[in-house]
Amino acid sequence: MAKNASKTKESTAAPAAAAAADTPPRDLEITTSRQFLAWLAEQKLSIALTTYQIGKLFFLGLRGNAELSAFERSFNRCMGLCATPNGLWMSSLYQVWRFENLFAKGETQDGYDALYLPQVGYTTGDLDIHDMAVDADGKLVFVNTLFGCLATVSDTHSFKPLWRPPFISKLAAEDRCHLNGLAMKDGRPAYVTAVGASDVVDGWREHRVGGGMVIDVASSETVVGGLSMPHSPRWHQGKLWLLNSGTGDFGYVDAKAGKFEPVTFCSGYMRGLAFHGDYALVGLSRPRHNKTFSGLPLDDNLKAKGAEPRCGIQVIDLRSGDIVHWVRFEGMVEELYDVVTLPGIRRPMALGFKTDEIRRVLSIEE
Repeated sequence: MAKNASKTKESTAAPAAAAAADTPPRDLEITTSRQFLAWLAEQKLSIALTTYQIGKLFFLGLRGNAELSAFERSFNRCMGLCATPNGLWMSSLYQVWRFENLFAKGETQDGYDALYLPQVGYTTGDLDIHDMAVDADGKLVFVNTLFGCLATVSDTHSFKPLWRPPFISKLAAEDRCHLNGLAMKDGRPAYVTAVGASDVVDGWREHRVGGGMVIDVASSETVVGGLSMPHSPRWHQGKLWLLNSGTGDFGYVDAKAGKFEPVTFCSGYMRGLAFHGDYALVGLSRPRHNKTFSGLPLDDNLKAKGAEPRCGIQVIDLRSGDIVHWVRFEGMVEELYDVVTLPGIRRPMALGFKTDEIRRVLSIEE
């Protein structure tokens, strides 16, 4: 048992059990571009990502010998992910979890410099929560896709609604428009993405090819339409970026012209977008062979470029639009949902509920 102490808290952890999770599952292979690990070191950065397909929260960082550290924990249908100053929020099948990093700045244990503990959980029911963010007041805001609204957690109910698109006539558990993406600006919800302006149960599926839109939350007006299954809007460096997932294009919204400007084609179904300085990190999935993902422009675009869909992360230099680094998942992981960056952290780990090691992690706030 190792002991870790700081001025604000004291914790004890079970490092041997935790370290065992720093090996990818046997039927998963993770490969990277030649300079990706060096880029992580230069940027003083690690990455967290979710895959609801197999219910895993992954952390990608660096070991002491500069090799890849791939740490994973199991959470049923984990999807939405956002970072806080000292932790993470993550959605799962019917709960939302707030993780706190138990390590003080500069503290390490067995080569890890962050330990994320699921500290607080809210039972929401299966709301199909997608994007998540924390506003300027520290309040969690999430996309409640099942009810087609923005919401926050409640101490007494499944959720508290905050806003819904003007074409949604009532709150109903019908996934009418497939509201999925959330962009924050100046600490407030600013833009959302939806697959289609439908007000009937599951009606968005008829609008997958060209019915996607970006909506201004403050005015409830559509900023740009004609998109194909847009995801992950983010405000960065004075621009609204997003993933036009149905075509495979990463780009930004030209608000004055009211149109989407593609920057980079990515060979996969895109979900999850994070930024670090002049770089964008885009999550890629292999499209499922079903009616939701078939018949999209992405299929023809992949064929035209002689490309096969991939699963992983692509790092795009915003100054050139070039894909400068990549991570590829092969084997059991075929779909990702969200990606976040963890600046200043080299090698993170986390605790979950599948083993009893979480029982032996105790901390005292002084």
